[in-house]
Amino acid sequence: MRLQDIDKSYVLQTYARNYVNFVKGKNSILYDDNGKDYVDFGSGIAVCSVGHANPRLAKAICEQAERLIHVSNLYLIEPQALLAKRLAELSGYDVRTFFANSGAEANEGAIKMARKYGEVEGEVKRYKIITLEHSFHGRTITALKATGQESMHNYFGPFPDGFVYARDIRHVYELIDDHTVAVMIELVQGEGGVQPMDREEVQKLAEELKKRDVLLIVDEVQTGIYRTGEVLASNLYGIIPDIVTLAKGLGGGVPIGAVMTTHKEILKTGEHGSTFGGNLLSTRAALEVLDILEEYKQSGGLDHMLLLFEERLKDLCSRHKELFEKEVGIGFMRGLRVKEGRDASEVINAAFEEGVVVLKAGKNTVRFLPPLTLTKEEMELGFERFERALSRL
Repeated sequence: MRLQDIDKSYVLQTYARNYVNFVKGKNSILYDDNGKDYVDFGSGIAVCSVGHANPRLAKAICEQAERLIHVSNLYLIEPQALLAKRLAELSGYDVRTFFANSGAEANEGAIKMARKYGEVEGEVKRYKIITLEHSFHGRTITALKATGQESMHNYFGPFPDGFVYARDIRHVYELIDDHTVAVMIELVQGEGGVQPMDREEVQKLAEELKKRDVLLIVDEVQTGIYRTGEVLASNLYGIIPDIVTLAKGLGGGVPIGAVMTTHKEILKTGEHGSTFGGNLLSTRAALEVLDILEEYKQSGGLDHMLLLFEERLKDLCSRHKELFEKEVGIGFMRGLRVKEGRDASEVINAAFEEGVVVLKAGKNTVRFLPPLTLTKEEMELGFERFERALSRL
């Protein structure tokens, strides 16, 4: 029985899979079971932040696994405590952190914190959370309802009440009322089409929410951990949110989520928890990822590659105006908006055939999320193959 047939017979078919079987990788290069290599401009949807088979990360994981993988949160977890301290130091925020296993769980934690805040702070119970249309916050029932895409809400109701969707940041102000406790945004909408928010509008919103005692939650599941060039996109935008959520690139491929909050006493013992969240293996991996990326950032290497990648993508876009409307995004979270009448999927499929992994975002955007450790040679090889794919369309 072929592996593909086993998958179709025994795995719940919730993904539109490409049935390539990747068996190994090295930094930004993936290899399938036929020996074909691919330049990975997707990094597992922004997860493999330090590349594939990073020797330092592999060593850290192996050493931790040889000692202890898990003991539960009933006991002190040394790398968890050190990771929380490190996130506070690198972000520059005065925060405490709760650790989970995924972005959706991190966002669930953030929503619980906000609802608790609305229950205990102020004279009126506040529970409403404003999110943006085209946002994406996860696939659990509550995170799904927080997602401002109506198509995501089919079949799974009834949903928790209290979520309101704004068309854009300017519309948020009109929706705030006496029962609003928080506004939850992505600074760059990933699934919404690699759409960055306007920096001045975000700063104005943050100031206004502070005045009104409405919490600002920033979902940095995809933008966090140097994806936009800084530790957090919030740093890049010059704001200090009340709550920040992280996942994806934090563990370099090991599942981990995090909720950072300036409201350090908001949850008490027993009000939230996780069996696996923040265990020895995931937090040790995350510490190594942060060490690798901080060193790379300080060396100037990351900023140099971000600039090269942006220039290369803009040049490509300008030379293929028959296909692309514009280049969008920040840092290593970028996209090419495909022109009306053309299909992003045909670009993605052609690129894959030439040995380049790119992704789709929104209705018609080709998304680029390479490993942050992408080398110039890997980048040039990827764009050479991508251009070859475009020439066939």
